[in-house]
Amino acid sequence: MTSSDEFVNPAPRPDGEPPAPSPSFAAKAAVVLAVIALLVTAERLGILADFAEPAKIQRTLLDLGPYGYLAFVLAYATLQPFGVPGTVFIFAAPLIWPWPIAFALSMTGTMAASVVGFSFARFVARDFVSKRIPVRFRRYEAALETRGFATVVLLRFVFWMPPLLHAFFGVSKVRFGTHFWGSLVGYIVPLLLVSYFGERMFEAARRAPASVWVGTGAAVVVAVVGYLVVRRRRAAQRNEAMRATQPPG
Repeated sequence: MTSSDEFVNPAPRPDGEPPAPSPSFAAKAAVVLAVIALLVTAERLGILADFAEPAKIQRTLLDLGPYGYLAFVLAYATLQPFGVPGTVFIFAAPLIWPWPIAFALSMTGTMAASVVGFSFARFVARDFVSKRIPVRFRRYEAALETRGFATVVLLRFVFWMPPLLHAFFGVSKVRFGTHFWGSLVGYIVPLLLVSYFGERMFEAARRAPASVWVGTGAAVVVAVVGYLVVRRRRAAQRNEAMRATQPPG
């Protein structure tokens, strides 16, 4: 990962785009104040307590009446970047509203959460966040520098919206605009499918007999065990190949 000095004076990008500007103190302060304002507003409205439990989401939004849309997006943008699963919101939306509204709100909330997570990592806690980026994301650093937009689309489509992915984009060299539009494109298909089929999937799961759940659980266990066995076997083969290439001691 790049150091703080590299971020202040970044090298020219391989794709010809100008380097991202260095964050000023004013920009950091603005992001911090925006996050604080979101948290305070959500707390004053009682949204933080209610949205901490998925079972309360529907009742909370219905009680808020016409302010339900705003409350949904505000809670999503405030809570998801800091640990509350985004799936809680996107699966709840089609159970509350018709699917076109659910899709629009899910997309708005997801994009807002992505921007908050990206901005927090880039302008506020870059050094702290950089140390916590998992290896599975770091391997895409080179691709982000050369094929930024396509890489953002792919990662969003595959991984969706984990907070650490927001943070990874924030500490990378990808430009904000590339991250924003790439994320938007990457989110469209998954969010559209969940919004359209979410209520149907929920009803099907609720009506499924116990045998279906037992079979599904068994299939998941078999798949996980198989994956672990193959992974361990490949690791053993790599270790043997490495030992074979080493000169005798």
